[in-house]
Amino acid sequence: MSTPDAAADSNSQQETVNTHYDTRLPKLKWSRRIQIPIIAAVVYSMIRTLGPTLRYEVLGWHHAEEVYGAKKQCIWAFWHRVIIPIVWWYRNHSVVVMNTTAFDGQWTRKVIEWLGFGTAQGSSSRGGLRGLAVMARRIEEGKDCAFTIDGPRGPRYVAKPGPVMLARKTGAPIMVFHVGVDRGKTFEKTWDHFLLPMPFARAVIFFAPPIYVPKDASVELMESKHAEMQRELERVRDIAEAWFTLNESERQKYRAEFSK
Repeated sequence: MSTPDAAADSNSQQETVNTHYDTRLPKLKWSRRIQIPIIAAVVYSMIRTLGPTLRYEVLGWHHAEEVYGAKKQCIWAFWHRVIIPIVWWYRNHSVVVMNTTAFDGQWTRKVIEWLGFGTAQGSSSRGGLRGLAVMARRIEEGKDCAFTIDGPRGPRYVAKPGPVMLARKTGAPIMVFHVGVDRGKTFEKTWDHFLLPMPFARAVIFFAPPIYVPKDASVELMESKHAEMQRELERVRDIAEAWFTLNESERQKYRAEFSK
């Protein structure tokens, strides 16, 4: 029989997991801690100023509508590079995003929560499995989850396995996408080749068909689904990045494909 103290500890742990989850934040110098709200405020203000000027064309969204029509949630997976244009386009939908507990993740968390997202703190090296458990609970509660799939520090364009594991646990499909812009600044010295759209840029978002992972999937099938996710991420990236260099007949071909 459990003691009152043990029951209290259990309840406390449960509440911690319910809130975000109990991955301890790393200790930071005071000079770094005071930077967090300042950086967050600057980045949030920039997004709030830039976002309303962007014009989006969205292709393949009907795949998500079909998932929602089947009373399921989506597990979104996308490259870290396009986080600015996508967080504006899909703001205020309460999507739960996995983010790192490191310094960058702490100010990023503030920004995306101000934009109407939820967060689960973790990374491939700290707390990732606990983060997946919380994301599974959020899916059960009717919320989507999302991964910047090559984050938090790369390697760039190498997908991590989190969405496949979460899809197997929950039955929710993986939905991959990419955003291209006609005018933007790529910061080539950053690990992710971070993309900052220019004001009044045109943007295009490509959504690939859902990837389902059976709950009894073997190791081999899990690896196959991971490879499929990697291929789809690369394909929509390549199309979106090239979109504004294509002629109109080539664009119409892709519009027809992504409307099926």
